[in-house]
Amino acid sequence: MSDQGIGSWPHRRARIDPAGTALRQGERTLSYARLAERVDGLAGALAARGVRSGDRIAHLGWNSLGAFELFFAAGRLGALFVPLSPRLAPAEITHLMKDCAPAAVFHGPEHAQVAEETCGGAGLVAGPAEQEAMTGEVARPPRRTVGLDDPAVVLYTSGTTGLPKGAVLTHGNLLFNTLNQIAHVDVLSTDVALCVAPLFHATGLGQASLPTLFKGGTVIVDRFRPDATLRTIAVRRVTCFSAVPTMLQMLCEHPDFAHTDLSGLRYVIYGGSPASARVARAWQRRGVTLLHGYGMTEAAPGVTLATARGAAERPLSAGPVHFFSDIRLDGPVPEGPGELLVRGPNVFTGYWRRPADTAAVFTDGWLRSGDIVRVGEEGWVEVVGRTKDVIISGGENIHPAEVEAAIDALDGVKESAVVGVPDERWGEVGVAHVVPEHPGAVTEEQVLSQLRDRVAAFKIPRRVRIRGDLPRTGSGKVIRRALRDDSA
Repeated sequence: MSDQGIGSWPHRRARIDPAGTALRQGERTLSYARLAERVDGLAGALAARGVRSGDRIAHLGWNSLGAFELFFAAGRLGALFVPLSPRLAPAEITHLMKDCAPAAVFHGPEHAQVAEETCGGAGLVAGPAEQEAMTGEVARPPRRTVGLDDPAVVLYTSGTTGLPKGAVLTHGNLLFNTLNQIAHVDVLSTDVALCVAPLFHATGLGQASLPTLFKGGTVIVDRFRPDATLRTIAVRRVTCFSAVPTMLQMLCEHPDFAHTDLSGLRYVIYGGSPASARVARAWQRRGVTLLHGYGMTEAAPGVTLATARGAAERPLSAGPVHFFSDIRLDGPVPEGPGELLVRGPNVFTGYWRRPADTAAVFTDGWLRSGDIVRVGEEGWVEVVGRTKDVIISGGENIHPAEVEAAIDALDGVKESAVVGVPDERWGEVGVAHVVPEHPGAVTEEQVLSQLRDRVAAFKIPRRVRIRGDLPRTGSGKVIRRALRDDSA
């Protein structure tokens, strides 16, 4: 081999560099080499305290370097990382602790009391100081072969339709989600990804963070706050981040958005639900490429993702199916609308200790999403709504997402949500909950009159409720059952 072989390739340090920055939080940084040392130290300390392969290690707190270290240390041991949301009420956290029965619980600095009260008899409860001390211990982790089929994390679903269920994702699920994203997006070793989507949701780990670390880039770890997030994007020359539409909306509505330097941003991945056309246009006007994706916790989470080519013309489309995933539609025609079914190496193995719930979401090896989609030009997917959200009025199916898109396009409308309520004559009728751009920007009568030229008559909601905001889960999804309760 010549002197210009692999070992002396001029760009080698840009791709595989132990001294390169893996993680940053504030002014603190960890190189890849130092991260590996600390993960080994933490894994060894956990093993010395009795944590074994298959045990659960819970984390109650916001995004932090320590949370990432714990995630990797759990994987090093063959244990399962279980990130829990501090937004939940103590009773809800207690339920999740009992469900996953962790061997160890780690918490953020402000969550010590809640962790102690809800830990469910875990053998170890530790805060940031205790975790920091453990990374410096000399105990070495046991040799443990961890395969692709071994479980890696338990992520609890948002529970909009009942108690949260823990989706078990394997190391293979996480790996193939990473490869899927890299097939759609040109992730670079020079990327600086901002992780503000919480780690207790699949987006935090799966979209941007793990793909960037896979390629040797830098992940900036932080909690989402619009002013601080915009400042970080500008100062740190952030190249990418992932978000839910609510976050994109809060950022573009912030007073600093118009003069924040966004020139470093190569792309933003968002999902959870389509952004409004108004929000998409606001980001496009700043020259930012929005890549809308469709996914769910059970798919680690990506199923489809827009590509740079075509994203500008179709910012609300969820893009084509991922490279290592297959989809089909359960409906009268192949292109839909119909319920989306997915299979592939990124699809989860099942819910934690819930075999009946697991069996209920699979049909002949296909995961039923519960979402109604159609496939348009070039295979790009458009999300129409959820099977449980479909309104059947006088025998006609009404998909709320279609009506919401028409309402959101009206002057003076900030966002909307349409739900079905019982009706003696029609079985169900739609009720639209509309948030105006500012008080008085739009009236109920204006919404109804402008819709007549935009959607079929049977799709027009029978009533419109003007309100200040929409109820949402911690991941930004609209809580439709609350709107139904408020629609009578």
